[in-house]
Amino acid sequence: MLATSHRLRHSSEFAAAMRAGRRVNRGSVVVHLDLGPDADRSGPIVTTKPARDAGAESSSPPSRAGFVVSKAVGGAVVRNLVRRRLRHLVRERLDTLPAGSTLVVRALPSAAEAPYGRLAADLDAALTAARTSRRTSRQRR
Repeated sequence: MLATSHRLRHSSEFAAAMRAGRRVNRGSVVVHLDLGPDADRSGPIVTTKPARDAGAESSSPPSRAGFVVSKAVGGAVVRNLVRRRLRHLVRERLDTLPAGSTLVVRALPSAAEAPYGRLAADLDAALTAARTSRRTSRQRR
């Protein structure tokens, strides 16, 4: 389970992340990653570790994540299974994102039949692509 400080809870937070973030589709997931207003998108990715205890004050806001699993994925049992798998995968990867970044993971209908390893590979590929600067990908052409 994600800590409360790492969760997106309001629809306005989801909308802001989806509007301002970079969208990448890989396999069975779509990732919207907003690196925040202060992020230098052309520079290296700076990793931070989350605070160990809830009372510790950190100088930078934590990375936050939210999940969207629609009824197109399946019934309630299937949607909750997919959401739990994605939540576990993101929890392991959240400390590699820059501080203050916002991540929204949207499951596609194919996520219902995807095994755990495939979801992990799709999520890793999407996060890698979302962190890559658009400028560098266009320069390669």
